[in-house]
Amino acid sequence: MYQGPTVFAQVMAYAPQRAFQRCVARYRCKERIRLFTYWDQFLALAFAQLTYRESLRDIEVCLGAMRNRLYHMGLRCGTVARSTLADANERRDWRVFADFAQILIHEARALYANEPLPGDIDDTVYAFDSTTIDLCLSLFPWAPLRAAKAAVKLHTLIDLRGNIPTFLHITDGLVHDVNVLDLLIPEPGAIYVLDRGYVDFARLHAFHLPLPPSSHAPRRTCVIGASIRTRWIVRPDCCAIKRLCSPSTRAATSTRTS
Repeated sequence: MYQGPTVFAQVMAYAPQRAFQRCVARYRCKERIRLFTYWDQFLALAFAQLTYRESLRDIEVCLGAMRNRLYHMGLRCGTVARSTLADANERRDWRVFADFAQILIHEARALYANEPLPGDIDDTVYAFDSTTIDLCLSLFPWAPLRAAKAAVKLHTLIDLRGNIPTFLHITDGLVHDVNVLDLLIPEPGAIYVLDRGYVDFARLHAFHLPLPPSSHAPRRTCVIGASIRTRWIVRPDCCAIKRLCSPSTRAATSTRTS
């Protein structure tokens, strides 16, 4: 019988625990924590994500069924109660996990730094969009969308070289997508792929403003599906762009570029 670490423990071994503990110490979060540590909370949530758990009760039942293996999975708390996990998610500092996510993103992007993009594109290509997550209004009254519905928006900037998210921002469902452009810090020389929801000439002009003297590469923006006149700086036959265009849009793009 196999007596080594579980598959979950082997996967989590790639997460730098020392870096995580530095994030915890940065916000002085070790006070008044007895058993269920921040690392145990991270492992429980990572397990729920990787195994498609749907609720706190589902997480509790699944981890409780393998209580004898929790230590080998990396959890030192002995058991994961639903109320304990709920209290930790509600009261603990979210900035610990946000900072640790940036560390993981930095390491993941380094692994895909030499990954080729379709169409022999050497520049960094970002895709920016949002998705609406429906919520129950009685449970989330702080995120109203309609009279009987609540929702939040997850705004995501993805590096297409590896499909790695580099910017995440959560707002309520009433915030328009274009407002989040004000939070982006454009990267010199990068290509940004947007849809028509981000058409705001004043905000898009900020991507073309002169850079500081230390930077020489221009910032470029490619707006897909918008009825505006702009210079296309990515070939329409690029696969990364083709997935974001409708057939009619690609036909119009081909006519314009020819």
